Amino acid sequence: MESENHLARVMAVANQKGGVGKTTTTINLGAALAEQGNRVLLIDLDPQSNATTGLGVSSRDVETSIYDVLLHQMPVAEVIRELDVPGLSLVSSSLALAGAEIELVAAFSRENRLQRALEPVLSDYDWILVDCPPALGLLTVNALVAADEVLVPIQCEYFALEGLGQLVGNVDLVRANLNPDLKVSTIVLVMFDARTNLSQQVAAEVRAYFGDRVCRQVIPRSVRLSEAPSFGQPITVFDPTSRGALAYRQLALEVDA
Repeated sequence: MESENHLARVMAVANQKGGVGKTTTTINLGAALAEQGNRVLLIDLDPQSNATTGLGVSSRDVETSIYDVLLHQMPVAEVIRELDVPGLSLVSSSLALAGAEIELVAAFSRENRLQRALEPVLSDYDWILVDCPPALGLLTVNALVAADEVLVPIQCEYFALEGLGQLVGNVDLVRANLNPDLKVSTIVLVMFDARTNLSQQVAAEVRAYFGDRVCRQVIPRSVRLSEAPSFGQPITVFDPTSRGALAYRQLALEVDA
């Protein structure tokens, strides 16, 4: 980790289905990795800015954001914010990002804007986590081109695997055309309720399909996890002894192994 040639692992957190705990996982995995001594940069690539507000940054207070990096080619180092969580930094989203999909269509080298922007800071971090929007547009393509690997959170509910084949197909397309090293490395089962047969069935189905890419650690359904973002804190700070905090710490150990 301390070698001069060390470069960050870049992981896109993606699922085109909304409400599957994608941002919750990005924030809390990032905070847990930082707590364990990693230097972590979190990039909020979602126009909804949930990762930004979930880490205590009001989107109204954002003057420069990932939008300026992608559209105006501002150096990413100029928009990085240090947070109250030691080791965790943020490149925030902003409302302007909502129009970025359309603006990028006519832009030169539109698919690898993020990849090029991150190159100067790769040696400054151990992990770069990119919270993708719940759609497979140009913002998500930028994340997939910049990333080494993809983490997919899967909700333990009835339609969990719906659309997942399409996501994997799009990762395959990006790998074939733009990023030959990209892989879906990590599947995380979230909103897991051990009391229900459905959660157990979905977990078994996902494990049968994806094998050892599915993390052993599951993330429980938890009120405290849902409450933490409204206080602008990751669960490891908001309620460090809660089930959710313990689960994300274990997940971080597993992902960083």
